[in-house]
Amino acid sequence: MPEVTTHAPGTSSWVELASPDVAASRDFYHGVFGWYSYTLTTGALGDFEIFTLGGVQGPEVAGALSLADDAESASWTCYFRSDDLDATIDAVRASGGWVTVEPIDVADLGRMAQCSDTQGADFALWLPYNLQGAGVVDEPNTMCWVELACPDLQEARGFYGAVFGWTPVERSYYSPDYTEWKAGNWSTAGLVSAKVRPTGLPSQWMPFFWVADCDATTCRAAELGARIDIPPVEVELGRFAVLTDPLGAHLGLTTPNVTDRITARIRP
Repeated sequence: MPEVTTHAPGTSSWVELASPDVAASRDFYHGVFGWYSYTLTTGALGDFEIFTLGGVQGPEVAGALSLADDAESASWTCYFRSDDLDATIDAVRASGGWVTVEPIDVADLGRMAQCSDTQGADFALWLPYNLQGAGVVDEPNTMCWVELACPDLQEARGFYGAVFGWTPVERSYYSPDYTEWKAGNWSTAGLVSAKVRPTGLPSQWMPFFWVADCDATTCRAAELGARIDIPPVEVELGRFAVLTDPLGAHLGLTTPNVTDRITARIRP
């Protein structure tokens, strides 16, 4: 897929890793995905690690920053594009959610805010300046999906429908009550019962990364210290696995069995 120049409002646009040991996390993801990375200094906000494909000039695929408390486990945060942070935050609060980090500029990259939904799942909002979000998605070693696992599916459908205007579409992938959320006609995220995700957390957003060979990449991740929570399994759209990286962050790997991802994204 060509490099992405913009992300539509309400779609997943970026993922960011918070880690107690950024250097160790960097080494792990370099080894699993072959990512390159560079450090961006943003003054008062500290340093950000930017992961790219194909060297320093390659497109950005994810970010990383250091946790203030190095006793905490690492975690991935999923970002959703907003063209009006104030309006989106108002919708979060009106729907019963919380704003955990008020809007703040991240150098000249963009403006962000962090929120929690009514069941405690954290997510973030992104208003881009010079960083639109991930520069490439839906191809090997890049983000291709984000998914929420929570106890109350109906409550989640109502919350995110009110905040982002998402429309739920019922699917039967690896769970009989799987929901695919659409922003307009674009499939942007999934929803599944927390019972099928063995992360130990009641409610959580998690990114999935496309890999050329799910089984081989899962083995490679294990060799580098990851814990395999769901070994590779075949589902309708391909093969996937869920793992916990050596610092505690949860993520998914998937090898889709469809070659035309755009058609898959816009199917009814």
